[in-house]
Amino acid sequence: MPPADDTTYEIRTATPEDTGLVEALDGSFTTATVFQVETAGNGFTLREIAVDPPLTKVFPEDEDVSADEGDQELQGDRTFLAVAPDGSLAGFVSVAYARWNRRLTIEDIEVAPDHRGRGVGRALMSRAEEFAREHGAGHIWLEVTNINAPAIHAYHRMGFALCGLDTSLYEFTASAGEYALYLSKPCRGANRD
Repeated sequence: MPPADDTTYEIRTATPEDTGLVEALDGSFTTATVFQVETAGNGFTLREIAVDPPLTKVFPEDEDVSADEGDQELQGDRTFLAVAPDGSLAGFVSVAYARWNRRLTIEDIEVAPDHRGRGVGRALMSRAEEFAREHGAGHIWLEVTNINAPAIHAYHRMGFALCGLDTSLYEFTASAGEYALYLSKPCRGANRD
């Protein structure tokens, strides 16, 4: 992991012209630990265990179901980019706001490998939280696979707490055998119209 430095990233709203950059970003990760899910009765436990050799996860390409920019604006969907000083894409976060339950969902957040450990993920999440407050969100919610221990640790450091589990979400996908963990955090200081 590269050391933290004083690189300043521009955080801005994505435009349709940025689609290719976002799609090309390498969101894969490698981890030496995963969270093992043990279900029993009416509950479950998580136990972090070592994996040897380390596990590398490459996410499959998403099927594009994007709406045009106007529709996204009406629905409260946004993508924010972190752009490095050289103009390269350091990372992005895509969010969706649901008015009915005042939830901002982090649909996707990815940081390019060369920019990890430099505060890019935290800066993107801060922008997502600002967007959540602007829309009156009561909480911020996300889903993460149990094998993405680096992301789970980062989310915990950002104040997210475990709020659910789905043992079948990935069942008929390339990620079969993994479990979806749901994390949430309150959105403090939101505008509540």
